[in-house]
Amino acid sequence: MKNNKYIISFFFALVGSITSVGAQSLLEALEKKYPETPQYESATFKASRISIGHSVETRKKGVLEIQTMSRFWKLPNFNAQTRSQSFIADKMSTRIGLEYGISDRLTYGLGGTTLDGIFDSFLKYKLVRQVKSGMPISISVFQNVSYNSKSAIANNVHLTNEFTDRLAFTSQVLVARKFSKQFSLQIMPTYIYRASSRFSEDPQHHFAIGVGGRYKLGGHVSVVSEYYYQVNPLQSRKTYDAFSLGVNWELSDVMLQFQLTNIRNETEDAFITQTPNNFNFNDGNFVFGFTGIFILHLNNGLK
Repeated sequence: MKNNKYIISFFFALVGSITSVGAQSLLEALEKKYPETPQYESATFKASRISIGHSVETRKKGVLEIQTMSRFWKLPNFNAQTRSQSFIADKMSTRIGLEYGISDRLTYGLGGTTLDGIFDSFLKYKLVRQVKSGMPISISVFQNVSYNSKSAIANNVHLTNEFTDRLAFTSQVLVARKFSKQFSLQIMPTYIYRASSRFSEDPQHHFAIGVGGRYKLGGHVSVVSEYYYQVNPLQSRKTYDAFSLGVNWELSDVMLQFQLTNIRNETEDAFITQTPNNFNFNDGNFVFGFTGIFILHLNNGLK
């Protein structure tokens, strides 16, 4: 009887040992096959643009973004001939744009602007994504090319008719961090190359650095702001650093952005290097901006 007890005890110990080893081996196999998934930060910014410039965000694969960007301003009252005649705005500029998510990390976009006849196209790729308890920042790279279709005139100097002379290229590294659910910050080192300068004293290579931020007030409303410092501005005429202060309002697949700014153009090479007025409420300086962003999920029909 006593021997039977030893045999039964040995049997259960052996089974427990085998079960424990088997469970541990199974757990190791599962960990190798299904490693811990990184917890990425999402929605550092709620739109592909902070206010006037690009954010670190890229569109999801199969998502199409339709944009209408408008700027409104009044002419300065220098004399009777230039006196403003409009109640709300004397001049306006509009850019119609499309952005499409080729993949979750790669976005392609194009657009056209009414004010200066600029057509532009770009690619934006997310290199690094911020990870909770890991990688502290997100990094995207942005490359834009723009074409000036109008015969711009400045002091009787015309742009040539050569296609390449009308091109400008903007390269940016977008570095952002989401500090909390409310606050996100981004810096934008920028390089702009203009194929042809209208004046010999103007550089073809421009360097600038931008900073932008978003603070969520609550619900679906956020305060946003951007500023771009020009390292080597134009020499032929006075220009000012671009600045914007605005409010973003999220409505499901619609984003409405309202800006108080000094920029009149919508493409990066134009508003960063060619803003002719300072940010204040003097005649001709204050610009009101409005952007409507509409999202279409084209990939839903493929599921």
